[in-house]
Amino acid sequence: MTTAPVPARSSEWLTDWDPENATTWKAGLAWKTLSVTTFTLTMCFVAWFLPSAVVPKLNAIGYSWTKDQLYWLAAIPGLSGGLLRLVWMVLPPIVGTRKMVTLTTLLLIFPVLGWGVRVQSPTAPYWELLTLAFLAGIGGGAFSGFMPSTSYFFPRKLQGTALGLQAGIGNFGVSLVQLLTPWLIGFAMFGFMGASQQMKVAGKPDVTVWYQNAAFFYIPFMIVGAILAWTMLKSVPIKANIRQQFDIFRNQDTWWMTVLYIMTFGTFSGLSAQFGLLMSNLYGAGNPAIVQGAGATAKLLIAGYAVPDPVKFVFLGPLIGAGARVLFSPLTDRMGGAIWTLISGIGLVATIAYTIPALTPDTSSAASLQSGFNQFLWGMLAIFLFTGIGNAATFKQMPMIFERRQAGGVIGWTGAIAAFGPFLFGVGLTIMPPPVFYAIGIVWAVICVGITWWRYARPGAPKRS
Repeated sequence: MTTAPVPARSSEWLTDWDPENATTWKAGLAWKTLSVTTFTLTMCFVAWFLPSAVVPKLNAIGYSWTKDQLYWLAAIPGLSGGLLRLVWMVLPPIVGTRKMVTLTTLLLIFPVLGWGVRVQSPTAPYWELLTLAFLAGIGGGAFSGFMPSTSYFFPRKLQGTALGLQAGIGNFGVSLVQLLTPWLIGFAMFGFMGASQQMKVAGKPDVTVWYQNAAFFYIPFMIVGAILAWTMLKSVPIKANIRQQFDIFRNQDTWWMTVLYIMTFGTFSGLSAQFGLLMSNLYGAGNPAIVQGAGATAKLLIAGYAVPDPVKFVFLGPLIGAGARVLFSPLTDRMGGAIWTLISGIGLVATIAYTIPALTPDTSSAASLQSGFNQFLWGMLAIFLFTGIGNAATFKQMPMIFERRQAGGVIGWTGAIAAFGPFLFGVGLTIMPPPVFYAIGIVWAVICVGITWWRYARPGAPKRS
């Protein structure tokens, strides 16, 4: 790793920092950096996936968007997150860890505050909600700056664990916002900041909610995160301008690892954003073969069937995926990443194939619907499990395949492209039937299994990792 001369005027930049050298590496500073950046990254994922928790209920609290409009609202944060990651990926060597983390965390407040205001009354024009969805992508963009920046602080032997902990705990932000939303909206915690709403769900009595709580609750934590970042973080002087950072694109492994990370994190983020809407449109109030009408006029057409409330289930998938990323990261340090990427790909092929039959609900009876829903739910949770394993494995591979500066750039680049997952899933589920879209996922996973085996996992592979 090449370090730049440290300006005498600044105490922010470290000197003589080489994590591979036990005499200059300060473990306490490295783990402190990991703790602060992981906390703020969790808030980034909260902001990024807040629309996924809010959008499925917009019509229930008074809006009247079409199914396609709702898919687009849930998809746009993925589009902006991917685009903004292309910006954030070059920031760590230029602005340093402290400024990047602090300013990013403060920027999260704008979209979160906007959603909190606009759910209080169903009067916002569609373009305004699209704008808020786009700004939520700031939280997604941060990943490609935070992760490379953190990688500068740790030796290679610990990068699988460190990056797995940061990304995995950060990913818990997805589950956090989806898990807490049903609870937060149930009481007037921030009632002084806005009026309540009536939530109308088919087959259930109207409920008084304060949906702004789902947004306003996190703003104090974002402010605290920004303060911690500014007061506690340092920056590693990596010497690389934007043009120098782009040399990663001359390395073929950059492209292979991008394909693999699309399979893992692209699937994780895409399903996290669309899980609730997909559940509703297949087995809930969004399926006109199950529920006729909407709001107060909604009528359940199949007697004895319990319509699932997506907000009670959608947090489970991201929770399992994030947990797998954390738990399997130490194993990748011990066994290497490639073998676990291979296992992830094979697992995804099997679990997607298992889920596909449940993507065409049998509405002939309540029993068949319930059986199909159970298969859909368990299949989706299994998919999330293997994406989490793959996320841990690929982030162990990259620091092993590339030298330190390039590894940071590749982590940022692959994260940027995979962040388009929510957008691609939203578009895919809008323009084609879910079984067809999932079948494409199987083909992609099979290709990734072949790449992993040939390039990284087999005996004598060019880049065993």
